[in-house]
Amino acid sequence: MKHRSMTVMRSGMILVSAALFAGLVWMLWRRIPWAAVRYGILALCAAIYAVVGLWAWYQRRQVELFADDLCETLDALISGRTPEGFHPYEDSLTAKVQGKLLQYFDIMNEGKRQSQRDKETIQGLVSDISHQVKTPIANIRMFTGILLQHELPREKQEQFLSTMEGQVEKLDFLLQSLIKMSRLETGTFTIHMEEANLADTIARAMSTVWAKAEEKEIQLLADCDASFTVRHDPKWTAEALGNILDNAVKYTPAGGSVSVTVRPWQFYTRVDITDTGIGIKKEHYNDVFQRFYRAEEAAAQEGVGLGLYLANGIITRQKGYISVSSKVGKGTTFSVYLLS
Repeated sequence: MKHRSMTVMRSGMILVSAALFAGLVWMLWRRIPWAAVRYGILALCAAIYAVVGLWAWYQRRQVELFADDLCETLDALISGRTPEGFHPYEDSLTAKVQGKLLQYFDIMNEGKRQSQRDKETIQGLVSDISHQVKTPIANIRMFTGILLQHELPREKQEQFLSTMEGQVEKLDFLLQSLIKMSRLETGTFTIHMEEANLADTIARAMSTVWAKAEEKEIQLLADCDASFTVRHDPKWTAEALGNILDNAVKYTPAGGSVSVTVRPWQFYTRVDITDTGIGIKKEHYNDVFQRFYRAEEAAAQEGVGLGLYLANGIITRQKGYISVSSKVGKGTTFSVYLLS
């Protein structure tokens, strides 16, 4: 409504101005007696009218060219090609509008690319999940079929049921790990940073592997100042350290040791987790952080290859990082760097 009223006011002002100008010309025409002067004034008025008309045509032509340039730019962006006649460094209205359109187009393209990446991530997750759950489900179905179709001794039934329970636990562990992985990759993983006691976090992580370590008679050691604090997420950092400790206990022979040492390191706090396990070949240092990676020498051990992948993702999202050094047959050290 405001735009329309302004247009009406402008049109009215133009009409009033034209009427006043015509009236002035008419008065001069009647009052001046000399014909030569009259025709001179008439010629001057005609010239003024021609200049105004030419200027109006020029302005209209400029608007048409501006519209054509914008249409060409939009057509080029829609078809995915670079607009013709675009001069980004030219100080003109057309160049400025084209620049804004290209900037908006780049933003939309990045959103489209991110959407495609998210789609591929979800497809990869679905594929990984279907592949990983296939074996436990097949085992459960097989043992269920045997129990339903055959009369077995009580001892054999208990053996099959115990095996099925183990498969269910494995399936539950796998699904929990996959849920954490999907949250990590789809951006729904939330970190709550706070200044917290690091010794408590380490104790929480070590408690998750204490029973396994005792079963294998592996000695667990920790060297951390009880009053030492660092900014981190206690819950998820304990999860990451627990995953590394679980790997250390899993791949350390009975009677070995796993130690945790904390010390300052430049701008970071360094947490070393050292074991006396089977070790990792140098060419596989980066591979161990890939999801579902299992080395040939680790195939006999239970696991799905997600622990170190999750640990790396958790620490990275706290602006830290993890490094590894190892000697095959002697042991491995995973160093976790938390930003101080």
